[in-house]
Amino acid sequence: MTQRLHGKVAIVTGATQGIGADIARALARDGARRVFIVGLGAQAGAAMAADIGEAAEAVEADITDDQAIDRCVARALEVSGQIDVLVNCACIYDDAGLASSRAQWHATLDVNLVSAAVFTQKVEPHMRAGAVVVNLGSVGGKFGTADRAIYPASKAALIQITRNFAVTLAPRGIRVLSVSPAWTWSPSLERMAHGSRTVADRVGGIMHPLGRVGDGTEVGRVVAFAASDEASWVTGTDIAVDGGFSSLGPDQGIAARGWFEGSGG
Repeated sequence: MTQRLHGKVAIVTGATQGIGADIARALARDGARRVFIVGLGAQAGAAMAADIGEAAEAVEADITDDQAIDRCVARALEVSGQIDVLVNCACIYDDAGLASSRAQWHATLDVNLVSAAVFTQKVEPHMRAGAVVVNLGSVGGKFGTADRAIYPASKAALIQITRNFAVTLAPRGIRVLSVSPAWTWSPSLERMAHGSRTVADRVGGIMHPLGRVGDGTEVGRVVAFAASDEASWVTGTDIAVDGGFSSLGPDQGIAARGWFEGSGG
């Protein structure tokens, strides 16, 4: 626990569960004066705010609705008088790859990409020099993967607008960067692993040099650092929090000799 975010006011979208919740906890642990938990489900938001403590407040909102975003921003300003950190973490995964429908494309991009851009647009006029926007990217937005299309496209585009917004807002002293996790223990991964962290680590260990999947707390700590003045010279870039995932090529880090030795030829 540090006080590197002492006095800061943060908004975290998609914070009622999973990685977003872990990010909200990390910001509060690092001394944020107020953390606004934005998401769907009043009960889930209230439970998360209670779990974090008096520094947290839940704001139920559908971020695909511009007026709902306006209400979030207005509430943060009413309660705290400032907004120092915006974390765009809200995300949906509805991806049928090449078979994805137009409706699936529109719905996913609206949450994962467009709403992050609009939330940034709405918050930016109220930010002062030293404020930070952190977008949650993904290793999925950096590499090709079979049978997926919408989710990786949304994350690749989010990483790109991170660069664009960083250059746009730099003259005002506002930093914009992204943090890209690899496989991280969360409700979606838990479902794929049928509730077994052991299974997730065994499968994930093949693709992550550190030999396991990540924890949301590990992502949260990096976001907290990125949002703090300790990262004051960091903007327009993506920070990989991926256990080494992005360091591997198609050979998965195995030397050519190793592949031939295992070929049985």
